[in-house]
Amino acid sequence: MKTKLSLLSAALLTASLTLTPAISQAAIPMAVDGESIPSLAPMLERTTPAVVAVAVEGTHVSKQKLPDAFRYFFGPNAPQEQVQERPFRGLGSGVIIDAKKGYIVTNNHVIDGADEILIGLHDGREVEAKLIGADAESDIALLQIKAKNLVAVKRADSDELKVGDFAVAIGNPFGLGQTVTSGIVSAMGRSGLGIEMLENFIQTDAAINSGNSGGALVNLNGDLIGINTAIVAPGGGNVGIGFAIPANMVNNLVDQIIEHGEVRRGVLGVSGRDLTSELAQAFGLDTQHGGFVDQVMEDSAAEDAGIKAGDIIVSVNGRKIKSFQELRAKVATMGAGAKVKFGLIRDGDSKTVSATLGEASQTTEASAGAVHPMLAGAALENGDDGVEITDIAQNSPAAASGLRKGDIIVGVNRSSIDNLNSLKAKLKEQQGTVALKIQRGHSSLFLVLR
Repeated sequence: MKTKLSLLSAALLTASLTLTPAISQAAIPMAVDGESIPSLAPMLERTTPAVVAVAVEGTHVSKQKLPDAFRYFFGPNAPQEQVQERPFRGLGSGVIIDAKKGYIVTNNHVIDGADEILIGLHDGREVEAKLIGADAESDIALLQIKAKNLVAVKRADSDELKVGDFAVAIGNPFGLGQTVTSGIVSAMGRSGLGIEMLENFIQTDAAINSGNSGGALVNLNGDLIGINTAIVAPGGGNVGIGFAIPANMVNNLVDQIIEHGEVRRGVLGVSGRDLTSELAQAFGLDTQHGGFVDQVMEDSAAEDAGIKAGDIIVSVNGRKIKSFQELRAKVATMGAGAKVKFGLIRDGDSKTVSATLGEASQTTEASAGAVHPMLAGAALENGDDGVEITDIAQNSPAAASGLRKGDIIVGVNRSSIDNLNSLKAKLKEQQGTVALKIQRGHSSLFLVLR
């Protein structure tokens, strides 16, 4: 391990535990009749040793296709792309979830591209970490260290959370050292934010800042309810809107990484949209929440389970869902082969169906909604020169975008892409409207996704 990385991590540990004055007065009433004021300190003494600092070093590699004119001047053997390497360092947080095996959960964006990962423990020790596996779409990564006397956090059932429950965030913001802030759960099932491919966030007003990524969001018992991952920060700092990945979602992903070394994403095989008030009125429904099914893919888990176009899926394993995005996130992170019960409304009647989720391979996905909402209904496969659309459902968002079976996606805006992973990465980088460069037969064209 390089000395500069060791010093970088050591800087995180020079500051002692800080308790911010953000603790709610409602949570901690004033002393009465000489009795001591209730405190979070006993819980934090048990919990904070399970939260670690994560310091990384690596090199970002970017490729840019050179213009055809370059070949004209330098001949047919001229390079077709320019490769740039940029060294980087990063700081974040992590949570020990298994003391015996040394497993640590953090965000994928904290360790993405890292060549070296160093863990700073609460007691001052620094330990090199090994990456076990990661999932970019949900922004979860699993690390492992070899160390004795570790402390792991207990994981709560995040499906039991309610808006108004107290929440405590623990992490290493701005490299200051371990810091604790408190607040409440502000909302559940937040999605459609464009932060990650798969979104089903816990929203909290506990102060979360740069460096808190990968840290713990716990309840007043010190049990893990989420992994802090993102904030709304128009001015670059905390404004009271932070997001955490729910603990149950983390559990599903971690179990798959431990068993398979990767996430084997579950696929139901439907495309759809959020249930709107207009749709609810058209179908004579009282509910305003759920996922409206536009299309059921052939030979999919949904078709086998008897789900039909026009159904409104309102619950997963007995837990209500708010949107199609939440449905997609829950299904995708449960893993291939999982047996799931779906509550749905059909023609005004409530039904429950059971499905065994299929698997999305690395080269083909039953639904491209995981890549971009406006690609839902298309089946994508890696081709020789880009990403080929091998099938497309009628009346789907992908069809409405102008895509056709046999189209090959070769670029996003001005950047070229050559496989599904690069397509996902480029779409994730872009905000708002994007233009797909399409090869259709011998012609090239651009299609706009909004």
